[in-house]
Amino acid sequence: MRPAGSTVGLLYPGHGAEDDFPALEARLEGHVRLPVMHTSVGEDAHRVDALLDLGSPTRLAAGAEGLRPHRPDSVMWACTSGSFVFGWDGARRQVDGVADTLGLPVSSTSIAFVNAVQALGLTSVAVAASYPDEVARHFVEFLRVGDVTVTAMGSHGIMTAEEVGRLGRDDVLAMVSAADTHGAEALLVPDTAMHSLAWLDELEEAAGILVLTANQVTVWEGLRLLGDVPAIDGLGALFRSPRQAEVAGGGPT
Repeated sequence: MRPAGSTVGLLYPGHGAEDDFPALEARLEGHVRLPVMHTSVGEDAHRVDALLDLGSPTRLAAGAEGLRPHRPDSVMWACTSGSFVFGWDGARRQVDGVADTLGLPVSSTSIAFVNAVQALGLTSVAVAASYPDEVARHFVEFLRVGDVTVTAMGSHGIMTAEEVGRLGRDDVLAMVSAADTHGAEALLVPDTAMHSLAWLDELEEAAGILVLTANQVTVWEGLRLLGDVPAIDGLGALFRSPRQAEVAGGGPT
C-alpha cells in the first residue's frame, strides 16, 4: 500500500485550521506525514482580487522551495478559494508550476473536490460555503466545468480565513445541518481554513448524506497521487474503503 509511510507536503496560505493536519498525523501514528509550509498572504480576504494574489505563482514558488527540506512524495496546494477563482485551466497551471519546480506530483484542494466526487461515482452535490456569495459562485462554476451538478449552494459571508479558523465543532455542525441537500448525493464544504478532520463522521450524521470537506479531500488527493488510498477510520465515507488512484481527472482535458 504505497501511501503508507508517505509524506504529503502541504502549501497552506496563512493561518486558520492548519492544526488539523498535525492532529491527523498524530492519529495516524506516523503512517502518513503531513508537513505544512505556510505560503505568504497579501490580504486575508475572501474577495476575488485578494484570492488571485494569494494564489499567485510567486507565492506558490516560494512555498514550494520551503517544502524541499521535508522531502515530500507529493504536494498539495491546500487552498480551495485560492485555486478555484483561477478557473479550471488556471488551477491546472498553478499545480503544474509547482510540479515543475519540485519534480513531484502536485494537485490542489479545488481539483481534489472534483476528483473525490468522481471517485465516489457521484454527479450531484450541494455546497455549504463559508465564503461570500460572489466567491462561492466561482466554486460552483469550477464544479460545473468538472461535470459536477450543484443542486443548491449556501454561502455564509465570512470575509477572512482567520474568522473561519475560529469556527468550532458546533458551528461547523450547524452549518452542515442547515444546508439544503435536497436532490444531492453529497455535501461539499470548501475552505481549508475550516477545521473538520476530527468531525467527519459527525458531519455526515448531521447532514444525513456523504460530506466532503476541504481538508479531508486535500489529504485524500495527496495520497491518491501516490497510489491507492488506504481506508482510514474517522474520515468519512471518502476514506471508509480503499479508493483507487485512477480517476479521469475531472473537467476538460
